[in-house]
Amino acid sequence: MTKRRVNVRGIIWRNGKLLAVKHKTNSGEANYWAIPGGGLDPMESLAAGIVRELVEETGVTPRVGKLLFVQQFGIESKGSNEQLEFFFHIENPEDFTDIDLTKTTHGEAEIARIDFVDPTSERVLPEFLTKIDIKSYIVSDKPVYFYSEI
Repeated sequence: MTKRRVNVRGIIWRNGKLLAVKHKTNSGEANYWAIPGGGLDPMESLAAGIVRELVEETGVTPRVGKLLFVQQFGIESKGSNEQLEFFFHIENPEDFTDIDLTKTTHGEAEIARIDFVDPTSERVLPEFLTKIDIKSYIVSDKPVYFYSEI
């Protein structure tokens, strides 16, 4: 039986770089960068979820902009075998330049590092973010980009 998990992620773009995190692992840190965010709580809206997740991980309240990307993929994670992710533009990237993980509710427990990285030269997941022009989706009226591995 398929059980779907819904996740929200923040696209925080500044000076040609994307805010990304390296999660903590048993051996130190992940070998890839990920986009901050996480799973929705039961009956939580997408908008409320992205605000909650970014505050938990960064301590910064985001100004949530338009929906940029949607990703669907199959993977066993947290009791689910299908993931559906919504990526929202965050309109106040300047507020995310000096994050202190010790002052967050989840950041220090879950995140090894957080930084603005160049998605074209770093290993960033999801991989489609390394191959598209992120800025063009932010500044234009392009339709939402849908990516599926199903």
